[in-house]
Amino acid sequence: MTPYERRQRLSLMFPAQPGGLDELMDFAGCAREVSARRLWMGQSIRLDTYQAMAGLAGRMPGLPLGTGVTLTPLMHPYMAAMAARSVSALSQASFVAGFGPGAKEFQNSVLDRPFERPLKAVEEYVTLVRRLLDGEVVNHSGEHYTMRSVLIPVQAPVVEVGVGVLRPGMAKVAGRAADVAITWLAPPWYISDHLNPAFELGAKEADREPPRVAAVVHAAVKRRGRNLRRIVQAVVGSHLSAAHYTDMLRKAGLSVDPANPRQGAQELIDSGVFATGTPDEIAVAIERYVECGVDEVILNVGGVYLVEGQAAAEREIREIMEAWESRE
Repeated sequence: MTPYERRQRLSLMFPAQPGGLDELMDFAGCAREVSARRLWMGQSIRLDTYQAMAGLAGRMPGLPLGTGVTLTPLMHPYMAAMAARSVSALSQASFVAGFGPGAKEFQNSVLDRPFERPLKAVEEYVTLVRRLLDGEVVNHSGEHYTMRSVLIPVQAPVVEVGVGVLRPGMAKVAGRAADVAITWLAPPWYISDHLNPAFELGAKEADREPPRVAAVVHAAVKRRGRNLRRIVQAVVGSHLSAAHYTDMLRKAGLSVDPANPRQGAQELIDSGVFATGTPDEIAVAIERYVECGVDEVILNVGGVYLVEGQAAAEREIREIMEAWESRE
C-alpha cells in the first residue's frame, strides 16, 4: 500500500462524551491534520452524539464522520435516519450511522422491558433506516416498530448504515441488513474465524454483498512510567465488566471474567488485543486487522486521552500514524 492508501485505512475515535464543542473541535483538528479517513464517536449522554456532530460539521465541514455506535432504544428509526442524513448534509461528507441495542440493563432503564429478541429488533431498525435513506415510502408494521412515512428529499453525501457486532448472531444481522459492520475489542483472529463467515452467511441469505468491516482498535504506546493497565481500564473497564463483551472475548480465547475487570485489562495487554509497544509494533498490530479483511481500522487512544489528556493523545496519534504510513 502507498502512504495515501494506508491513510485511507485508518480513522480515529473521539474517546469521550463531550461536555462542550471545543474539546471535540480540538480532536477533529488533529484528525484532519493527520488525514484520518473518518472521525467516529460513540453514544454520548452528555452532549447528544448527533447534535455534537452537527455542531462540529458546521464549524469544520468536509470531515467524514461516523457513530460507532448509538443506541437504538434512545431514538426512533425515522429520527435516526433524519439525524444521520442531516449530519451528512451539514458536514458535506460521507457519514456512517452505526447502531446497537445496548446492554439488557440499559434497555431496561429506558424501555418498558428489554428486547425479547434484540437481534430481530436491530435488523428491523437498520432496515427501516436504510429504506428511508434510500427515499422509499415506508409502510411498515413490525414486531418492534410501526411506520408510514418518507423522508423529505435533501441533497446530502452518502450515508452508510452500520451495526455494532460482537458475536456471530449480530454478524449475520449485519450481513443481511447493514452496509458496515463495526467491531469493538474483537481480535483479528476472532473476526477472521467467527465473524467473517457469519457476515458472508447473512449476506447470502439476503442475496447481497457482505458489509465492509470497521474495527475499533485500542492502543497506547509503551512509555517509561506509564501504567498501561490503568489506561486500559480507563477506556474499556466498563466493557470488561459486561457479560456480553467478556463472552465474546472468551470465545476469542481470552481468560476474562466480568467480576474481575482488572485481570481482564491485563489479559487484553498480554494477548495483544489492546495494541501496545512502540509505534512500529502498534502499526504491525493494525496490519493484522487489514490482513483479516477489515476495511477501516478505527484507532482509539482513549485510555491515554482520559488518563493523560488531549496533548498526550495527539502525540500518540501522530506517532502511530507516522509509523503506519511508513510501513513497507
